[in-house]
Amino acid sequence: MTSHEQPLTGKIALVAGGTRGGGRGIAVELGAAGATVYVTGRSTIAGRSDMDRPETIEATAKRVTAAGGTGIPVRTDHSRPEEVRALVDRIATEQQGRLDILVNSVWGGDHLTDWEHPLWEQDLDTGLRLLRQAVETHVITSRFALPLMVARKSGLVVEVTDGNTDRYRGSFFYDLAKSAVIRLAVAQSAELQPHGVAAVAITPGFLRSEAMLEGFGISEDNWRDGAAKDPNFAHSETPAYLGRAVAALAGDPAVMEKTGHALATWGLYKEYGFTDADGTQPDWLAHWNDALEGEHGPIGDPL
Repeated sequence: MTSHEQPLTGKIALVAGGTRGGGRGIAVELGAAGATVYVTGRSTIAGRSDMDRPETIEATAKRVTAAGGTGIPVRTDHSRPEEVRALVDRIATEQQGRLDILVNSVWGGDHLTDWEHPLWEQDLDTGLRLLRQAVETHVITSRFALPLMVARKSGLVVEVTDGNTDRYRGSFFYDLAKSAVIRLAVAQSAELQPHGVAAVAITPGFLRSEAMLEGFGISEDNWRDGAAKDPNFAHSETPAYLGRAVAALAGDPAVMEKTGHALATWGLYKEYGFTDADGTQPDWLAHWNDALEGEHGPIGDPL
């Protein structure tokens, strides 16, 4: 590939929470654009996290390398400051202090989310654990990683969330976590802007993650069969679509113009022209406005 085809050649990225789903898609597409990607999380060949999923950081790192980048798996529990500090120290040592892209994609809250009950009927310990897993991990990771970017006066921080508007997300602690992540991007942007570092939040549309495909009883090869259970599934997108959006942002020399904003795949594909893995350009907002707004109301005002 040429440097034009791999615009992130020589760039160093950390994808925190790169084991599966959107994080994996981002890691692989950053690799396809030429980046060296540190893939971190708790699920490894040696043992699964409490989510008990089969995906591993090693498998993601292999996909990064196969796509044209360099994947480096590092088992890290991002809720433990000492482990994150050690991770960043390792990156600094191996990459001569360089870190160009930080992606905070740690989630791990699917099994902690209660979609059935209001706050006053939920288990408090579980809800607070979700917030620690989905929000505090991002804060801890940025706290140790940002000095590398500030020192070089360059870089991009990407906070991965669900939704980019003020619409309630259907469960108290889930909504609080996902909206807080957007606020993390806004706050980091305010502090990083004088140092030439951008920070944004980004959301996919209806994401066909490994767990989502499994829940529908299908694979990526026959994913369209999922529309029989839920017609909206026909408008879903792969993690690669989100990954290509992030890679486009990371390769944009004018990305500082977007700092502090909550972005979405359905807006960025129009600007950057990327496609999903099958060559399509899913637009979840357009589908919502066309098919779902009447029943569920508007998707919400931008945050």
